Amino acid sequence: MNVRGNKDRENLHSEVVVVGGGGAGLAAAVAAAEKGADVILLEKKGAPGGNSALATGLFAAESPVQKRMLIDARRDDLFKTAMNYAHWRIEPRIVRAFIDKSGDTIRWLEDKGVTLDRVQAQYPNQVPCVWHVVDGWGARLVKVLAKTYRDLGGRILCHSAGKRILTGRKGDVTGVLVATQTGEFKIPAKSVVIATGGYGGNKELLKKYCSDYHDNMYLEGVRTMGDGLLMAIEIGAATEGLGNLQLFGPVFPKSKLLWAVAREPNTLWVNKRGRRFADESVTFYMGEAGNVIHRQPDKLSYTLFDSKIKQMMIEQGMIKGLGPHYTPQKNKFLELEKGLKQEADKGEVNISHSWDKIANWIEADPKVLKGTIDEYNAACERGYDPLFAKDRRYLTPLRIPPYYAIRTRSGFHGTMGGIKINEHMEVIDNHDNSIPGLYAAGIDTGGWESETYCVVLAGSTFGFAVNSGRIAGENAVKYVSGK
Repeated sequence: MNVRGNKDRENLHSEVVVVGGGGAGLAAAVAAAEKGADVILLEKKGAPGGNSALATGLFAAESPVQKRMLIDARRDDLFKTAMNYAHWRIEPRIVRAFIDKSGDTIRWLEDKGVTLDRVQAQYPNQVPCVWHVVDGWGARLVKVLAKTYRDLGGRILCHSAGKRILTGRKGDVTGVLVATQTGEFKIPAKSVVIATGGYGGNKELLKKYCSDYHDNMYLEGVRTMGDGLLMAIEIGAATEGLGNLQLFGPVFPKSKLLWAVAREPNTLWVNKRGRRFADESVTFYMGEAGNVIHRQPDKLSYTLFDSKIKQMMIEQGMIKGLGPHYTPQKNKFLELEKGLKQEADKGEVNISHSWDKIANWIEADPKVLKGTIDEYNAACERGYDPLFAKDRRYLTPLRIPPYYAIRTRSGFHGTMGGIKINEHMEVIDNHDNSIPGLYAAGIDTGGWESETYCVVLAGSTFGFAVNSGRIAGENAVKYVSGK
């Protein structure tokens, strides 16, 4: 839907306006439209999608798919897991609402034509399996929800950004001020759902709120600017979880091939001092891997391996890679040598027959790096890592030159906190009261995830987006109807 002139703008009004067309916003819009509400969805870009279009699978407990696969994923158990993982530093009622809704949301999506025919582990030996991988990934889910919404009569205004939440004398929501390339206009509404996808692209806000952020961090998600957070704060919303980033690592953004290599658990990681700092198989656990990289000097890490390990990758394929997004296997991995040489010419990789030369490239003391290599090789020969207890399956010594070093850094998928909400997705003000008619969903909100992403609830960011959006949309309609 395009708004072409003043006449079109003057005629716009709605019961519910959803700001943001990612997974959370689309779920909210569909849920509200299904309840019979008149809904307008605002999308800042040219089409809906957001971070959800880049996602793979979503968390759920007691879903129809799990029941078909005889997977015992109980809501009570997973609620306790989530709370204990966060040391109860998150809001239990929000977590409970999310987990309790999640299984039915899989049914809701399947009814609309989203194919979720497999639930898989996201890391070795994960029990229970909760990661529901979407056929066609998040892009397919977004497409289905957008079509469902339009079929229900919902309106989407693209290239239209929410600029301000409008309120009445009593502080209740009365509409939204919308900004477009041709000007601003108001949409009167009884309720607003904020779902703008966090502030991962706003360096000013990141530096203000995120102690972990630094300029060299790689953002994998959409460069969202925090529009929803700023609008909510402007009308008195409280905040929660500000500063939490969904960290991951190690990252080599210039080449997916070398990025996959850098994450392999049979490599060796050192920091710029030449010291080993983690069990390299921690890369199976996204948040923890990001944490350990982020603790290193200058937030840098170096992945080391030798010619034997390189050949193993070529002949046997990868152990982990980048998961379903990019995992070259066996003969498809023959471009590795070319990729390493190309990045070596750019100064991001070092190839040498001498550990001393690699140490100089890292700017580490050669004696320290040599000591690290000797200690690690001895552990590999014994089949036991006395330092970090790395699984012996991944203990492969580095003895055959030439040797390789890949410079990596930490990255983040997006932010994971902001607007304070309750279990109904109502926005809470600084006096701990809900703001009448205002709801928020997805990563614009806080209270559902702590500073480290809970990989045990694999897919929880994507899952929370869709489930919280659905809850917000349903409750917005209840508010509008006075129920």
